[in-house]
Amino acid sequence: MADAVIFGCKGMLARALAAELAGRGISFVGRDLPECDLTKAGDVEAVFSEVRPRVVYNCAAFTKVDLCEQQEELANAVNGHAVGTLAEMAKKYGAKLIHISTDFVFDGNGRTPYRPDDKPAPLSAYGRSKLLGEQALQQTNPPGWAILRTAWLYGVGGPSFPRTMVEVARQGKPLRVVDDQRGCPTYTVDLAKAMVAVAQADVSGIFHCTNSEPTTWYEFARETLEQFKVPADLSPISSEQYKQMRPDSAHRPSYSVLDCSSLEQAIGQKMRTWKQALVDFVKAVEANGGF
Repeated sequence: MADAVIFGCKGMLARALAAELAGRGISFVGRDLPECDLTKAGDVEAVFSEVRPRVVYNCAAFTKVDLCEQQEELANAVNGHAVGTLAEMAKKYGAKLIHISTDFVFDGNGRTPYRPDDKPAPLSAYGRSKLLGEQALQQTNPPGWAILRTAWLYGVGGPSFPRTMVEVARQGKPLRVVDDQRGCPTYTVDLAKAMVAVAQADVSGIFHCTNSEPTTWYEFARETLEQFKVPADLSPISSEQYKQMRPDSAHRPSYSVLDCSSLEQAIGQKMRTWKQALVDFVKAVEANGGF
């Protein structure tokens, strides 16, 4: 038995969450493929029955956005129907379910930060599958559930945009990065802290969680390369140019800024800026011996 279960425990976010729980002295177990397949209800119930957790954190997801376009059925199974199974088990066993969702549930046509109650309108298979999961969770309505939508997530211990920028730059290859999509990069450490804070607070519902101060992918890349002190052939391109280069890529929201005020009120803490978070990320990477 343990206080919490982390599903998708091998992933980048889950690693940050595990460190946060351990630092707070909260007991937890992690489950992931191949021993636990969230698309199999029997696997999921076996975990609940064995652990009897107070809180369940779902970090499992099919997050390869472009691949979801070719494998939408699998995306729906993992990001959608499996969330419904988790919600049913959470309701049956009286556990609080904290689920991670995405800015991709919006179409990006807005120009003011999206609030949790704004109407979703996903453009991609990935976004549709994540919305399916949100809806399944809300319809099942287990006790104290929470959905945290995030965006532009990066962290130590997995593939991420900053890592790609640094590795490509070190290879001496040119970097052409989109400069007309706006959003807020989010460090896994900060999202993990918010997940635990929401689990411990007497709140339920949909919340938005990103670092603060919007930027573009190009500016994010430039700041990352400066922080890592890596020279690069970096220049901005438009989303249209990117699509021409990668015609099979999924449509990305042009505006992904999320309003995090309800989350900040719920946990009693402001989300720090993405530049502040990036400094800590660089330190963590260097402390681990680099990428």
